[in-house]
Amino acid sequence: MSTSSRPTRAGVRASATAVLAALTVTGTGLLTAPAAVAAPGDPAVVIHKVGFPFDNKRNQPLVCDFYLSAFNFTPSQRIAWSIVRQPPAPAAAPIATGDITPGADGTGHSTPVMPEGAVRLPNGEYVLTWRTVGGPVEEGRRTLRVACPPAGPNGGPPAGGGGLAMSQDFSPVAGAAASGLAAVGGVAYLRLRRRRADGTA
Repeated sequence: MSTSSRPTRAGVRASATAVLAALTVTGTGLLTAPAAVAAPGDPAVVIHKVGFPFDNKRNQPLVCDFYLSAFNFTPSQRIAWSIVRQPPAPAAAPIATGDITPGADGTGHSTPVMPEGAVRLPNGEYVLTWRTVGGPVEEGRRTLRVACPPAGPNGGPPAGGGGLAMSQDFSPVAGAAASGLAAVGGVAYLRLRRRRADGTA
């Protein structure tokens, strides 16, 4: 006599749960893919989204509101920086400038970068250059892209956003959790529809 090899409902549920967990973890991994990091010991200026920790050495070239962090510099040595539009026009004036003075540990950071008379840089491609003033000369450059989401009516989230504001403070973990909840909600909805179609409660 042959025996049935159909999986039990508990087995199906366990498999579905495992798949959802794997998708959530995979989504988190994709959202937190590593960016360039300043090499240990090398003086460097990196770009950080507003709200990102000052002491993290990862460079974030795709931003909306941002600031600059400096690492591994001579204490009290001033770092002058400027940002120009890319590609720059001939003899283009910097769109934003400033300086950073590292503390005793050789690190420091700027305030949020904004051009004079504006809250933030317009969306587009830019080049950041920096150079030390006084002491050993260090200099460097980085490219960055400013890409802020369009504001919806009354400054809210974009139309069709479902009430979820497009904020850079929305963490990768929260994004993965939201995706997982949406997937679980979809499975529950399909189950309910199937039960109603079968005539069961």
